[in-house]
Amino acid sequence: MTMYVSPNFKSKAALRKALAAGDEVTVFAPGLGTPKTDGVEYVEGPHYPAAHTWYATVVMKDGRVVKVKS
Repeated sequence: MTMYVSPNFKSKAALRKALAAGDEVTVFAPGLGTPKTDGVEYVEGPHYPAAHTWYATVVMKDGRVVKVKS
């Protein structure tokens, strides 16, 4: 299942920078399935139809991304 973060970051570095700044980042699945509200999720970006150039393992808490593990 493909998962994306919102907003649509062009790089993993931009995602990390947004989290460090305290910005709210959420995860969504454009197809079937629902992202976890707590735990680990696997995301990719940027969003389709752009070619995916980065992939990340993120930690979710209360429906928000709180950490990029890798």
